[in-house]
Order: sequence, then C-alpha cells, then structure tokens
Amino acid sequence: MPRTRPAVPSAECSTPLEAGGAPRGPVRLGEGATTALAPATAEVCAGFWAVRREVNARTSVPQGPGLLESAGNLHNLRVAAGTAEGEFRGAYPFVDSDVYKWLEAASWQLAQGASHADTDEATGRLADEKTGRLADEVERIVALVAEAQQPDGYLNTWFQLLKGGERYQDLRWGHELYCAGHLIQAAVAHHRATGRTELLQVARRFADHIDSVFGLPESGKPIDGVDGHPEVETALVELYRETGERRYLDLAGYFVDRFGHGLLGGEAYCQDRVPLREATNVEGHAVRQLYLLAAATDLAAETGDAELRSVAERLWQAMTATKTHLTGGLGAHHDEEDFGDPYELPNERAYCETCAAIASIQWSWRMALLTGETRYSDLIERTLYNGFLAGVSLDGERWLYVNPLQVRDGHTDSGGDQSARRTRWFRCACCPPNAMRLLASLEHYLASTDAGGLQIHQYVSGRYTGDVAGAPVTVTAETDYPWHGTIGLTVEQTPTDRPWALSLRIPQWCREYRVRCGDTTYDRTDAPAADGWLRLERSWAPGDQVVLELVLAPRLTEADPRVDAVRGCVAIERGPLVYCLEQADHPGGGLDDLVIDTTAPPAVKDRPDLLGGVVTVVAGGYRRSTPDRGWWPYACAESGASTGTTTDAPSTGSSVELTAIPYYAWANRQDGGMRVWLPTG
Repeated sequence: MPRTRPAVPSAECSTPLEAGGAPRGPVRLGEGATTALAPATAEVCAGFWAVRREVNARTSVPQGPGLLESAGNLHNLRVAAGTAEGEFRGAYPFVDSDVYKWLEAASWQLAQGASHADTDEATGRLADEKTGRLADEVERIVALVAEAQQPDGYLNTWFQLLKGGERYQDLRWGHELYCAGHLIQAAVAHHRATGRTELLQVARRFADHIDSVFGLPESGKPIDGVDGHPEVETALVELYRETGERRYLDLAGYFVDRFGHGLLGGEAYCQDRVPLREATNVEGHAVRQLYLLAAATDLAAETGDAELRSVAERLWQAMTATKTHLTGGLGAHHDEEDFGDPYELPNERAYCETCAAIASIQWSWRMALLTGETRYSDLIERTLYNGFLAGVSLDGERWLYVNPLQVRDGHTDSGGDQSARRTRWFRCACCPPNAMRLLASLEHYLASTDAGGLQIHQYVSGRYTGDVAGAPVTVTAETDYPWHGTIGLTVEQTPTDRPWALSLRIPQWCREYRVRCGDTTYDRTDAPAADGWLRLERSWAPGDQVVLELVLAPRLTEADPRVDAVRGCVAIERGPLVYCLEQADHPGGGLDDLVIDTTAPPAVKDRPDLLGGVVTVVAGGYRRSTPDRGWWPYACAESGASTGTTTDAPSTGSSVELTAIPYYAWANRQDGGMRVWLPTG
C-alpha cells in the first residue's frame, strides 16, 4: 500500500430534469472568462457510450449507498452528526470523499433521468420509480452530510471522531481540503441537476470557513498552507462559477501558487518540490499533479493568466511526449503512485491508476476549451476508450484500481487495491465512485461552441446544442463508432441569416477520411483538416446532412526506442482502441512465448457474441521455442564465450492465430495472462 491513498442502449435521448434544467458541464465559463470555447449541451442517445452509461445508471450508481454503508462511510457521518454511536470505521482520513463522489455521480444521473432500459413503454412508471428511489437516496445522504457539519462549516469525520476535533495539524496527509473539494463538486452538480440548494449551502459554509483560515501571512489568516492532495482548487473555481463569489476564485489561486514552497516538506510526491510556474515536467503522485494542473488551467481560463496557460501547455506536452502509456494511462510506479522518469513506461509493473486516467481527461478537457486545439481531445479519446474504461467491468460491478499493460503467465496476485484482478470494492475506494461520476457526466466532454460555430470533439450518437453568436444551433449525430468509422450528422436547428462552421475533429490516428456534404464528397486532399479540425463553414438549413467517414484499419504501433520495456515490440490499434491478447483466447499455452508476424497484415472480425459485442483483430504469429537453459535463464551474447555456452536464436515453433480484443474489455472472463505489447522476434 502507498503511504496514503489518493482521492482520488436506448433508442431515445435522455431528458434533463425540469427542476434544474440541463446541467452545465464540469467546466463552465465564468464572467470575464477568456476561454476560446464554451461547452455545448449534449445528450448521449445510443451506441457504445449509451451502453456503458446504461450499465453505470442501472448497476454501478445504485450500488453506491449499500457499499458506502458496508464500508462504514455513512456510519461515520451519522456518528459525527450525533444520530448514532460508535467508532470511526475505515483506514484512511479521506473516506468522506467517497460519499461526495457518489453524490456527484448520482446527481448527474438524476439530471439524465432514469435508465431507459428499465422504462415501461406504456407508462414510464418503472423509470419514474427508479428515478424517485435514487433521488430519495441522494436527499437522505445530503441531509446526513448537513447534520454532520459543524456550526462553523468544518466537516471531516476522521478529525471529528478520531482526532478530538483537531484541525489542519496534518495538512501533509490529512486530506481535509481534498475532502472539502469533493464536497463542493458534489454540491455544484446537485444544484445544477436538481435546482436544490441544501448541499450547496453546506459547501458554501465549508468554503467560507476555509477562506477564513487559509491565506498569506500578510492577509492576517492564521494558516499559510496547502493540502497534501490538490483537489479543492478546481472545486473552488467551480463554486465561483456557480455563485459568482470572486473570493472563491482568489482562494483557488492562492492554493495553486503556494505549492512548491516547502509548506509540505518539499517533496515532489505532493507537488511541493518546485513552484508550478517554474516546473518543466510532470512529477510526483500522478493524480495530485493532474488535479493541480486542472486547477491551474481553470485559473488561466478565468483570469487570463498567460503564464499559467504557458505552464499548462508546457507540462501537458512533456507528459504526453515522455510519460504517457499507449492506453493514455499515467503513473509508472506502484510505490508512491507516481510518474517515473522520461520514457520509463513499464508494462507489467505499470500503475496507471483509474483515478489518474479520470484526472487526465478532466485536465485535457480544460486545455481543449482554453486553447481550442484538437490534440487535447485526441488524448481524451485515447484515455476514455482505453486507460479509463478498462477500470470498470462490463457488468458495472467490479473495478480495477491499477491498469497494467501486461499480466505474465503464472502471475500470482496478492489481491488488495493494487490487484490485477477485478475487485468488488477497495479499502481505498477512490476509483469506483470517481468512475461513476465521469460516466454520469460524460456528455459534458463531447462538444463545444464559440462565436464561429459548433465543434464536435468526440463521436457519440447524440444531440449537441450550443449558442453561436447569440443564436441556438442543434446538430444530431448517429454512429456505430468505434466499431465503424461512419458518422452521420444532421442540422436540426440553425440561424438561416448567417454562416457558421461545423467543426469535426479528425483524430490524430486517422490517415484517410471522406466527408459528404449534400451531393458533394471530399477526401482529405479536397478538404484538409487544419490543426486537426475539419471546418465546414456555410449557411445551414434545418435538415442539412453531413457524413464523415473515418477509415478504420488495424495498425501496428511502435514505441519510441527510448522506451526500453517495449523495444522490439508492436501493439495493435484500430481507430481509438488499443488491443491486447488474453489467455482466454489462446488455449494450449501462455502468452509470454507468443510472437507476432508483422509481415502479414492483421484482419478484423466482428464478434457480436464476445464481451458484449466487439470487433476483434486477428493477426498471424507463432509460439517461440526457446532453448532450455537449465538453472540459469541467461546466455552469453557471443558464440564461444568463456562459459562455453552459445546463444541460440529462438525457433519459430508452431504457427498461432493471434486474437486481439479491445483493451478495455480485458479481465472480464477468466483470470490469466494479458499483454498489449507483442514481441516481433
């Protein structure tokens, strides 16, 4: 265990609750914002992500209260509220945050309405009942949180129950502000989704308390300090956006700029080695680093701070160039859950925590809005389909905390949070409710608008609505992406007195595409993408259609030669999906001896019967037959060396058909080996 743990299909579109209206996204422009793009309102209607969200709505989110009850999180709040007796239950000081993340997930789910798969077609009664039950659970837990809050706004059951009410004496490990951040984010989501203010009032009291305590010495505040785990900073910016209270934004800025000044002992682990504005690479605990950078990006958007924007762009580029796994996963080390050195990207020992993937998506979306550049949405796509989605089982009941790129033959798993096997819950349960809240709010990461038009960042069957220079624009999309590359778009609502641009992201991996507007078809030569955007500008009319065809073909990917762990290997990709081999598809031997034949082009095979329906990639290969070296697995590199041994080239052995499945679907069948990177010899 680390020293402490981080917080870390329906045919119809869902309809937001009338009480609160359509929820605004996790990132929303505030007054005076300088962001290039504003999030568009989106609805996920069908297809791949509708299925994953349906599982989240039907299975994962409803499980939350029972799991939080059995783990003791709700018990702690009742004891703090004085409505129950007992001792604190749980191993960590941040267990309250799991409650808040679930509340955020459930609130976004309420904004979507009930699961359509559970709707009675005649009356909708079942859907209403399920929505009502979830709403009742949310309000019950909101009331419990309010009861546990102390009169001055402070709230943390670990310190209230175990530490005699002692506050802010262990900022390095105590996670008090971290928990406050997740409470604030839950409150904003609850207010936007339902229109109710009870949890928002709790969050504001806590934020006001924090504002009265923390600040620079010259401000007269008693504590100049930051939390060992950044998180409250993004929450305070969001609270400013929701309330218009500038002091919340200023407080977020104070916290961001005080990291790196030795207030926590000067360690990179908790982002305290160097001030953020001076940093040249990402380092330390991955989730901590990413949450801090998300906050810095928010501040750059709200204040126009050019230096913070430059820092964010510099560090994002350094991270993606040298410290990001093929799956979008982040975090090379199990020890301290941190980034490694540049190009230190191991396979079986990769940490790639699910929470880090979520934090990466949150940060990259802020960067996409701030800059308007497609590379950030390219990384979001890669991480969503691979590094993040692998963390959730297909049935929505089991989870991966870590997401390695290889599980060796004969792997012995010790269990626990760092297991390579899916687990029902964790002692440190940061990942499951975090994944729930991302899936429940996914529509906020799909599209944006500016004065010039509407931008589609992710290809999901749904409806996208935004404001273009004061006029409403609505576009619907239909697609079977990522299995097939055709995306059909229809303009539903548009001003007819002015032109605007429908901008479609051409993914970084895409080498060939075609686009049809009306009766005219263009290829990439006729309609080149500028900086990743294919911009179609014209005067539109309701009913106008566009069809984008992204050519999906399997490809073999090589890593930079400085990535020692995968030198001499390739990985299989198709569209946005990274593929892997699993033992379940290769009976008769393990995976460690398999070699891919790169001279034979891989082929695709539709498998509606497999893993909920996937497209597999089939490739040629063989099973190595290596010499038996007896008690010593090494041999001299040169023939005739002094030991008398020789290095025999591996025999090609027997031919094997390699079946690769999408990485996100691994570990949903039997236990066994898995690998993403495949030796070529």
